[in-house]
Amino acid sequence: MNEIDGHTIDAIREIVNIGIGRAAGQLQQMTGSHIHLQIPSIKIVPFDEITEAGNTIISGDTLSAVLLDFKGTFSGMSAMVFPPDSAAALVMLLTGEREKSPELDAMRIEALKEVGNIIINAVMGSIANILSEHLTYSIPAYYEGPMVNLAGLKRKGLRDECVLLARTNFLIEDLNIEGDILLVLEIGSLDALVASINRVSA
Repeated sequence: MNEIDGHTIDAIREIVNIGIGRAAGQLQQMTGSHIHLQIPSIKIVPFDEITEAGNTIISGDTLSAVLLDFKGTFSGMSAMVFPPDSAAALVMLLTGEREKSPELDAMRIEALKEVGNIIINAVMGSIANILSEHLTYSIPAYYEGPMVNLAGLKRKGLRDECVLLARTNFLIEDLNIEGDILLVLEIGSLDALVASINRVSA
């Protein structure tokens, strides 16, 4: 596993923080509620530390997540992850609907995808703009289930590697809605990211 110095970790944290701040502004406009953010934590962790049952960074048996793969100078996956209660409260806030039905399930998924897409694009857009890198994105996908089976993290060739994990938490204070933003960067792309940061910082 490649070592990353403290200066580079701080630079990654600051870039992600800028994107999260922009996402919070958009989310605040959507919800009309104040958004509280934590400063992102940046770690290089073994893949299994994210996905193995009993040793999961993101707790909870069932999660709702919006996933977006990205490719370019560096590649990986971004995810917006909500615990079930927060996902339900957020959908109620955005749609005004409380009851469950097949039609409302589809509405709920679309609402969560919209929120996740806004947040993920704000974060990834900041990374690409600040580093002057071009990234291409997949169509957002929705996942519901345990973190250990999260399909977007089980791409072939990633399982035995380490990943760069950028994690933050936001809280819609008066509604007790919370979620986590994850940036999983394939270790094969780590050198390219560090080179881009060093180039911009030079």
